[in-house]
Amino acid sequence: MSVTLQITKSNVAVLVLSRPEKRNAFNEQVIQELIQCIEHANTLDVRALVLKTEGEHFSAGADLNWMKSMAGNDFSENLADSKQLAKLMHVLATSPLPTICAVQGAAFGGALGLIACCDIAICQDNAQFCLSEVKLGLIPAVISPYVIKAIGERAARRYFLTAEIFDAHTAKQLGLIHQITGKLDCALDQLLETLINNGPVAVRAAKQLINDVAGHDINGQIINLTAERIAEIRVSKEGQEGLTAFFEKRPPNWQK
Repeated sequence: MSVTLQITKSNVAVLVLSRPEKRNAFNEQVIQELIQCIEHANTLDVRALVLKTEGEHFSAGADLNWMKSMAGNDFSENLADSKQLAKLMHVLATSPLPTICAVQGAAFGGALGLIACCDIAICQDNAQFCLSEVKLGLIPAVISPYVIKAIGERAARRYFLTAEIFDAHTAKQLGLIHQITGKLDCALDQLLETLINNGPVAVRAAKQLINDVAGHDINGQIINLTAERIAEIRVSKEGQEGLTAFFEKRPPNWQK
């Protein structure tokens, strides 16, 4: 298998794609393995899901041999393959867990979809990015909803059409990346430590809140929904423990 799922001592699920000899490009098998591992992680009582790859580069996107084989397929066969990639993006984007992507080296094509689907993305300072599909006469169709949501329509109008390579600082300015670092593993550890110090139920609830509120007008329905959410969590077991710990000036029980 090219994809492994590991649970750390701090109760974090780490999903690792290991095809460094192929620059971690994904094919039909890798896509299926990623889907299975993410779906399994979503059922676990873990604090976060980390997506990373081994080797010099994060991912070159689609495997060239896989793309060559698809070129000989008819429309229905190509549609089936595309739906599997779409399922991968959806499973990752809708995970109830807080998701973090750690990027090193090159991230091209479909790899940007994986990055955009994660809640938090950090990268090595030498990382490079490219929506390279039009160079091959293709389009970044399946990943487009997630990438456009991350970088905005205006930036997509440029980078979808030009297939330019852009650096880590541009990726951060566009909103694709949250943090640039010279020490990726250290930055990831610090981020996870910060995340794990927060209430586990609250973190998941906050992620669900974003999904339910983003893109909606501030109307009576949204006002009632947000009022209900805060009321529910205030009287919850974790909410009561968090407030009590704060007033008693002690760590909450999830930090012990």
